[in-house]
Amino acid sequence: MLKIFPKIFLVLAVALLYGCASAPSPDKMQSDLVGYSLPKAAVADKGLVYVVRPSSVGMLVSFNVFLDNQAASSEVGHTGGNEYIYFYVTPGTHTINSKAENWADLKVDVPAGQVVYIKQEVEMGFVMARNSLVKLNDTEGRYLVKGASLGSIAKAAP
Repeated sequence: MLKIFPKIFLVLAVALLYGCASAPSPDKMQSDLVGYSLPKAAVADKGLVYVVRPSSVGMLVSFNVFLDNQAASSEVGHTGGNEYIYFYVTPGTHTINSKAENWADLKVDVPAGQVVYIKQEVEMGFVMARNSLVKLNDTEGRYLVKGASLGSIAKAAP
């Protein structure tokens, strides 16, 4: 039992340090985005939402993403560690729901022809990873999508 404590301490220390890592400066992000195009672009009559999970913490736990409610039929996809998904929506206000150990919800306005970026932040939970949602600006959103892989898209939203 005593041999386990150093390993647990090491894992917690690494997770704490990883969680405290800071993002690069906006200028650095801008320079890294030169010549980069998003995998899917906005279209004139729809809004486009990217949900990105840039952390590898809790990477074995999928975070399911839902549009406008928590019903299984509203699932638009899920992310693992360092993954993103995207989906088109009718313009207007929508609630993005994310399920891990907990439910996280974020209400966002998605204009026609525009892209909205949402980050799933990972936190240590009681049994598995927990999550929260944060809206990002364009630069940070594109930067994080660029560094991530495509997650699992369940269906195209309306």
